[in-house]
Amino acid sequence: MKIYIMTDLEGPAMVSRWSQTREDASPEKAVAMKLLTWEVNAAVDGILDRDPEAEVVVWDGHGNGGIDLLEFHPRARLIARGPIRPPYGLDSTFDAFFFVGQHAMAGTPDAPLCHTYSSKTIEYYKLNGLYMGEFGCRAAMAGTFGVPTVFLAGDDKAVAEAQALVPGLVGVATKEGMGIELALHLSPKRSQELIRAGTALACGKIGSIAPYRLAPPYELEIRVRPGCDIEGYLKEGCTRLDERTAVQRSEDINRLFI
Repeated sequence: MKIYIMTDLEGPAMVSRWSQTREDASPEKAVAMKLLTWEVNAAVDGILDRDPEAEVVVWDGHGNGGIDLLEFHPRARLIARGPIRPPYGLDSTFDAFFFVGQHAMAGTPDAPLCHTYSSKTIEYYKLNGLYMGEFGCRAAMAGTFGVPTVFLAGDDKAVAEAQALVPGLVGVATKEGMGIELALHLSPKRSQELIRAGTALACGKIGSIAPYRLAPPYELEIRVRPGCDIEGYLKEGCTRLDERTAVQRSEDINRLFI
C-alpha cells in the first residue's frame, strides 16, 4: 500500500490563532508544528497498523512550513517546503490521498483559521463554478490520477466540507469551531488516538470510495480581498473578470493555481 498525506498547520488540536501559524520565529508556531507533526505521526502509525509494509509520503503543505523535522516519523518520507507545483509529487502509483491538519475554505461560518490558499489575500476560489477550498481542489487533482481521497483530520467544519464532496470519507474532528480564532479542542493525545484509529479505518475503505473527479476543461475563478490586486495572476496568463477577480482556464488541472 502506498499513501500520500498532505498536511497543513491550521487544523490540529490546540491550534486556533493566526499567531500560531504565520510567524516563523514565534514560540507559538514552534509548538503548533509539534502538534501537527504528532498528528501526522499518528496517521502514519494508523496506516502501518493496517499494513506494516506500507509506503507513506508526506508533503508539508503549509506556506512557511508546518512539520517539525526532528519529530517526524521514522517510517515515513517527507517532501519538505520548497519550490514545488501541482501535483506535488502525487501520481497514479498512490493508493489513496489523506489530509492531516486541514482547515475549512474561506468564508465558512465559525471555522477556525478558515481560508483558501492565502489567509491574507483570497476571498474565494470557484472551480468549474463550485466554491472550492484547498481540500476540494486537491481532491479533484488526485482524482485525475484515479487516486481516491479517503481521510481528513481537522476542525469539524473542514470534516463536514470534505464529507459533502466525498461521501464515505473518514473524518476526525480535532476541534469544534466557534469562530475565526476560537475553538473547543480535543486534547492532543485524544486527537492523536482518534487519528490513528481513523487512518487505519480509512485504509480499509480504499477501493470502496471513488476518486473525486471534475470533468475538464477546468476554469478557476480567483477572487481577492478588497485592497488586493490581481496583477500577479494576469502576468501568469489569467484573464480579468473584474478588478478583484481573475480567471484561469486549462485542460490540465495541474496547471491551475491549486
